[in-house]
Amino acid sequence: MEYEIKGGAFPLVICKLNKGDSMKNEGGSMALMSPEIKMETSTDGGILKGLGRALSGDSLFFNFYTAEEDNQEIGFASSFPGKILPIELDGTKNIIAQKSAFLASEREVDVKMHFRKSLGSGIFGGEGFILQKISGNGLVFLEIDGDILEYDLEAGEKLIIDQGHLAAMEETVDFDIQRVKGAKNMLFGGEGLFLATLKGPGKVWVQTMPLVNLAGALIPYMPASGG
Repeated sequence: MEYEIKGGAFPLVICKLNKGDSMKNEGGSMALMSPEIKMETSTDGGILKGLGRALSGDSLFFNFYTAEEDNQEIGFASSFPGKILPIELDGTKNIIAQKSAFLASEREVDVKMHFRKSLGSGIFGGEGFILQKISGNGLVFLEIDGDILEYDLEAGEKLIIDQGHLAAMEETVDFDIQRVKGAKNMLFGGEGLFLATLKGPGKVWVQTMPLVNLAGALIPYMPASGG
């Protein structure tokens, strides 16, 4: 499937569909489409599966868009400043992504909730226990906060990051947390008490501006509410 990402810091992906091609998204991200595209809304697997996605930050329902003629276009827009990351899935590797990362995909891509295996990483890992697991075959587009850095870790190779900067990783990557060493570092270092350790093999996508950090930076400039 052909696609083009436009919009700079406020991105939108435009996908070109031929007759019978189908895509899906969560509600609210569709920005434009050609007239010969049919839309249908479904839980995509039943109410329980839809509830699972809702717990992982997505919508209970998916919208499905199917082209009824050739040369149709549909555009999906990110809901915050950042990047749209395209990933081609071939059924051999799964992606674990942050909450609300899923933007849109081809119909054969499956999205469901994913639990962190480690109690510690679930409590202190920055995104809680529930993430998104993305699998299947086809193109998927993820919303990333800020810009994207991609690392391809070899087996046993480690990368230490602030946990909020983890956008997505292949399922083969091991995620754990470690305590910041030294009392002064913990109290005055400004990096919190825990960092994330990622161990290969597999790809890791790091985001440069987590939305929570951006929101925190803006709070001092927000007008105080009247009492």
